Amino acid sequence: MSLVSPDLTERSHTALADATLQTALKRATDTFIERRREAVAGVPDWEALRARARQIKEHTINHLDYYLEQLVEQVTALGGHVHWARTGEDVSRYIIELARARGVTSVVKSKSMATEEIELNHALEAAGIRPVETDLGEYIIQLAHEKPSHIIVPAIHKTREQIADLFAEKLKVGRAREVEEITAIARARLRHEFLSAGMGITGANFAVAETGTIVLVENEGNIRLSTQVPPIHVAVVGIEKVIPRFADLSVFLRLLPRSGTGQKQTAYVSFLNGPRQQTEIAHDSNSPNEFEFHLVLMDNGRTRILADEQLRESLYCIRCGACLNVCPVYQKIGGQAYGWIYPGPIGAVISPQLQGLKQAGELPFASSLCGACRDACPVAINLPDMLLALRAKAKETEGAHAGRRKLGESMAMRVYAATAQRPKLFVAVGAMVRRISRLLAKGGKITSAHVSPLDEWTRYRDLPVPTGRSFRAWWQEHKGDE
Repeated sequence: MSLVSPDLTERSHTALADATLQTALKRATDTFIERRREAVAGVPDWEALRARARQIKEHTINHLDYYLEQLVEQVTALGGHVHWARTGEDVSRYIIELARARGVTSVVKSKSMATEEIELNHALEAAGIRPVETDLGEYIIQLAHEKPSHIIVPAIHKTREQIADLFAEKLKVGRAREVEEITAIARARLRHEFLSAGMGITGANFAVAETGTIVLVENEGNIRLSTQVPPIHVAVVGIEKVIPRFADLSVFLRLLPRSGTGQKQTAYVSFLNGPRQQTEIAHDSNSPNEFEFHLVLMDNGRTRILADEQLRESLYCIRCGACLNVCPVYQKIGGQAYGWIYPGPIGAVISPQLQGLKQAGELPFASSLCGACRDACPVAINLPDMLLALRAKAKETEGAHAGRRKLGESMAMRVYAATAQRPKLFVAVGAMVRRISRLLAKGGKITSAHVSPLDEWTRYRDLPVPTGRSFRAWWQEHKGDE
């Protein structure tokens, strides 16, 4: 499915009309919700864990400069190199220059939302360096030339049959019938890539300031190969991923897998401290004499979020994807309809801040504000309140046409307020509105209205017609019943 329209409404309608996508989304989100429910039920102190995680993140973000400096000091002491990158272009430039200096022509990448955010693959390809995604979901997305549809499961929108067709077309192999065959094909193709790549690129789930440890969680083992086989490991890490102490990991490693995939723990958890040592490698004359670790700390708009006290809380996110799974909007339109790599409620909060309201100002309105996202979030981020705050900001920055519409809505509310303060006028107007609405109705509903702001409502839904008597009339008849 290709969602190329710049308009969120059009992208959403395209997604809603895709029966295959609807089936894939329902199956996947239902599974994640049920698994999470079972995993959380087994943790008696779940709410206490959430409160502790939120406390840690709040403290860290409020003292981010201190912990980043501590992280840099520890990574450097361990023999690593640290680069501060203000923008995504700075990240790409640093990695490309490093690759050229070391003669690297191909890199293997583990799943990383940070590198997706800055479109690192495109920059590498333009520089003549071949990137290969090694996470199965990201590998599928790379072959399909698409953006991820989910933070945790990037190919959630594709069925097994679609993936089998994609592999047959792109990899020139026989059509796989089972999931095991699909994974075997990918494993065989990727094994050579691990062995021949000159650099491995990852993100990080957490970066521990106290010890300089980069923590990566996964279920496939591709991250370990990406970090341990090539002679150079580069970790691209958003500055908000830092946590103060190694002991804090016990909180997050109980929350993240249960919230993200419904597991008690992921299959692999890697703790990386600086570059690999020669003693860790089997004695082999072909092994390099020196291994390198480079930590790229990426801002790319995060300090701008940090400066906003109302929206700073969005930096607490640990990228588990739980808010996506429970969101009724995401469940119907999927991730690609959001137009960028961060979908769902957290995407509707983060994307306008990183991309700007002009480009992503529609996203905060793609929410029912039901609060399911806040309840599911392992660090209790108040997403509904931030969505409302961004809606207000989006309205303030709208153009002249939107300004006229806003003026019309404002005038309508003033007229309503003036009418509501005059009981007799309110009753008379209410009776008149009921009569007019019944004249305009078809089958008990107004399906189209040409008067603002009702036209905004009836453009996408029917407006029910008032039936029966008014509440005032009912009250007058029944107020003495008690």
